[in-house]
Amino acid sequence: MLRRDNRQAGREERHGGPTGADPTTGGPARYQIRQRMFAIGNDFWIENDRGLRAYKVDGRALRVRNTLILEDSRGQQLARIQQRLARVRDTMAIEDDNGQRIGLVRKALITPLRDRWTVNIRNGPDLAVQGNILNLEYTIGDGRNTVAEVSKRFFRVRDTYGVQISPGQDEVVILMIVIAIDDMAHSSR
Repeated sequence: MLRRDNRQAGREERHGGPTGADPTTGGPARYQIRQRMFAIGNDFWIENDRGLRAYKVDGRALRVRNTLILEDSRGQQLARIQQRLARVRDTMAIEDDNGQRIGLVRKALITPLRDRWTVNIRNGPDLAVQGNILNLEYTIGDGRNTVAEVSKRFFRVRDTYGVQISPGQDEVVILMIVIAIDDMAHSSR
């Protein structure tokens, strides 16, 4: 329990307040992401459920590796994801603003019925991603609990899907996982 409390305190310190919760209700935080926005050289905003710009994704152009940077609304870099080259399967690393690896997102080698992804988190439990990735209906969980859900049903706007993050979770890490999966699953965009 102490380890979890220390991780939560670190998240709050890095992000300027409680994470994974809507500040007005204390319930799950919801974010809105538009499809077909992840591309190298493209920038886009992730909005909260009230339509306010919460995070900016900067798709850095002119790089050898696929790199996407997550910034807060003031332009401060929070994290980045980079494609790992020369791997047997799709892999993207999530790094904090200091370049330290936070997590590694991997697609499972063989998935006969459903898409499956794994996320190795540096200072936390590994996460499993299961569901219909291509149709943007999936969950992220730690084995016992669902930590986030991705679905088109949260927002009724065309080409938009929502990410609902459970209270106490690191929003930046969860959003970077979703962005990495979307980028790898829809790499033909």
